[in-house]
Amino acid sequence: MTETNWAGCYTYTAQRLHQPDTVSAAQRIIAEATRIRALGSRHSFNDLADSDGDLISLAALPADIHVDADAQVVSVAGGVRYGDLAAALDRSGWALAAMASLPHIAVAGAIATATHGSGDRVGNLASAVVGLELISAEGDLLTLDEDHPDLPGAVVHLGALGVVTRVRLRIEPSYQVAQYVINDVPWEHALGHFDELTAAAYSVSLFTRWDADVVDQVWLKSRTGQVSLPVGVAATAAQHPIRGIDPTFATDQLGVAGPWFDRLPHFRLQFTPSAGEEIQAEYLVPRKHAVAAIDALRGVAAQLAPLLQVCEVRTIAADELWLSMAQGQDTVALHFTFDRRPEEVRALLPLLEETLHRFQARPHWGKWFTVGADRLVELYPRIEDFRDLARRYDSGGKFHNTFLQRTVLPR
Repeated sequence: MTETNWAGCYTYTAQRLHQPDTVSAAQRIIAEATRIRALGSRHSFNDLADSDGDLISLAALPADIHVDADAQVVSVAGGVRYGDLAAALDRSGWALAAMASLPHIAVAGAIATATHGSGDRVGNLASAVVGLELISAEGDLLTLDEDHPDLPGAVVHLGALGVVTRVRLRIEPSYQVAQYVINDVPWEHALGHFDELTAAAYSVSLFTRWDADVVDQVWLKSRTGQVSLPVGVAATAAQHPIRGIDPTFATDQLGVAGPWFDRLPHFRLQFTPSAGEEIQAEYLVPRKHAVAAIDALRGVAAQLAPLLQVCEVRTIAADELWLSMAQGQDTVALHFTFDRRPEEVRALLPLLEETLHRFQARPHWGKWFTVGADRLVELYPRIEDFRDLARRYDSGGKFHNTFLQRTVLPR
């Protein structure tokens, strides 16, 4: 097989890709495989989803979306994209609390890496999980419900425990969101009033290239009505997160209220938001270190800017999922979208990680990073528990790969 990820910056090395259309067929494939990994929507930028054996995609399985209104829970096939799930939920009068910037990502893959949106009181996508169904290394179908002691460790699973076929997610009644954009917010104000800034709306994102005295754009997504900032310039036309890019692909702004699923993401489901010719890295710091970490990044702006398309600053509420970047702490995410210049980006990462090292920065599992297993043990208090969990669920290492051996499951 010759397959690449969405951004074209990684080519999978697996021998073949299976695409079953039933769970039973998936069980047979997994039971018979020597090495196998699940391939989702291909939005990981590194080798997380690759295998030295086979890959299996569950995108062809029926969506099979079921809402339990009394429990306020939805059950959905793991290969379904968040945008498709969201539209189905909204038609039934229900919603999710969070969406990522792209609605194109698959449910099982997004929770596997603790992918997130933004909001001081909003957890990452994995924090909504109240149950999982997965295929074990032996091909058996296992169910972990909300009361299962393994669930907090299994939600952000990195594909190490099995292949997730179904996910149960907490939902709430549908709601409307209005989105506003404020340009040229001085960094002096943003850092001096960081808590007020990120609390100004349900979801707030700051976009910057680090090389100016102002934040390029602040996107505010409100569930309660009009919002504004005491500084900056309100946008009078739709904008893309990167200044000068056609905003056609971006979700509606200018305070026009609309469905939650068409405002919480930055980009529309019906469009590919860009050519994908990019490399992403992301580091998440405890909120208490956010202002100092941002100030430190401003100090290396001259090295960052030549490779950088944009950087987004977002907030995530704490959770207790073992491998979540927000485990045990409210968190601020520093997300870098670089030009697809792999050698130059690879050379820049050590500087970026050294700059953020003293702030206990946890790398996003699905992006580029060089942080090794020794440092990850220091950053994740429950990582040894996860290693024990992985040994119990996959004692033979059927779901292991180079990424896992380099990070959380060293030999």
